[in-house]
Amino acid sequence: MLHLRKSLYRILETSAGKRRGISLAFNLVLITIITLNAIAIVLHTVPEYNQRFARLFTDFELFSVGFFTIEYILRVWVSVENEKYHHWLWGRLRYIFSTSALIDILAIFPFYFSLFATDLAIVRILRLFRIFRLFRISRYSHAFRLIQNVVKEKKEELILSTMLVVFMLIIVSSVMYYVEHPAQPDNFSSIPATMWWGVTAMTTVGYGDIHPITPLGKLLGGVTAIVGIGLFALPTGILVSGFNEHIREHKTPRRKVCPHCGKEI
Repeated sequence: MLHLRKSLYRILETSAGKRRGISLAFNLVLITIITLNAIAIVLHTVPEYNQRFARLFTDFELFSVGFFTIEYILRVWVSVENEKYHHWLWGRLRYIFSTSALIDILAIFPFYFSLFATDLAIVRILRLFRIFRLFRISRYSHAFRLIQNVVKEKKEELILSTMLVVFMLIIVSSVMYYVEHPAQPDNFSSIPATMWWGVTAMTTVGYGDIHPITPLGKLLGGVTAIVGIGLFALPTGILVSGFNEHIREHKTPRRKVCPHCGKEI
């Protein structure tokens, strides 16, 4: 039984070993099923396809939920092979509440909930969670893992730049409210309502549904748009620098150094 659990762990968990043989085949099958699920979710909303292939969509949903449910149970069972979840009880509980396990359960939860729910509105909302199946591909994609590592390393800089954008949004929206409210009490009715203008101005989208008409308001709007370009460029620059660092690390060959003398081998 222990040998079977260890073998299943190597097949299910991509990072547990080399992607060869059964493990590679399983990963390809899983990615294919997840991709087909994403396509089915999209096509299911097209009335012509939904009427024509309703039975096919239903059968494929049943097959997918059954496949993902068995896979989830097996992952919980073999999770103790990982040192982080080594304890037979608490380790499995920790795994169940891990990010990857929560994504797995959210992918199948709407189906089982719909069997007992009577409120169709709630069921329709929960069906959106099926798109979480697409996020599961990130477990098998080097590109997604690279993005995850970059965001983890640069999270402090990203949080700081995001807070700066939020503070700037509050400031410009507050000033614009007091400038434009006397002239447009309906459009700029409050600071929260003015924040919609602030978002469109700072991102330079400019829908035009709310716009300043006073000279001072127009001047403030122009300054906000210019400053917004620079503020929203900050997270982009942070992520680009993080990607460059990771790419250089992978491309630059690691130097072997003698542990005794410190010289390069």
